[in-house]
Amino acid sequence: MSKRITRSTLIKNSLIVVFALCGVLLQAGTRAAPGASAVATGAWGGEHIILQVSEKGADVEFDCAHGQVTQQITLDKHGDFDVAGTFTPEHGGPVRRDEKAQSASARYSGHVDGDTMSLTVTLGEEKVGIYTLTRGSRANITKCR
Repeated sequence: MSKRITRSTLIKNSLIVVFALCGVLLQAGTRAAPGASAVATGAWGGEHIILQVSEKGADVEFDCAHGQVTQQITLDKHGDFDVAGTFTPEHGGPVRRDEKAQSASARYSGHVDGDTMSLTVTLGEEKVGIYTLTRGSRANITKCR
């Protein structure tokens, strides 16, 4: 009888170890590789801006403009990023049917630390703005209409 208790205890303890290792390995598998990861998906809001991040890029809404990033925003090992995108100014008042939005090439660069992002938007040599965003935070945008 003592052999059965020993075997049963050994099997039970082995299963506990196996399940614990599986849990650790599954969690490790969901983490980004050291040195590079992507900006967390979802809404990042701040004063005069909201950044809606997806696995394929991001859509940006400003007070009087909008923009787009068409590639995944990848962080380096320091939490920095720098990606190409577009920036399209908007204006108040009515929009004519034949009016074409004039998009310009832009750079979206910054740093992520936890749920806080600093973002600089640049058109050529001109900085359009420097923003602080918080993941999951509501944006404070006043569209120019």
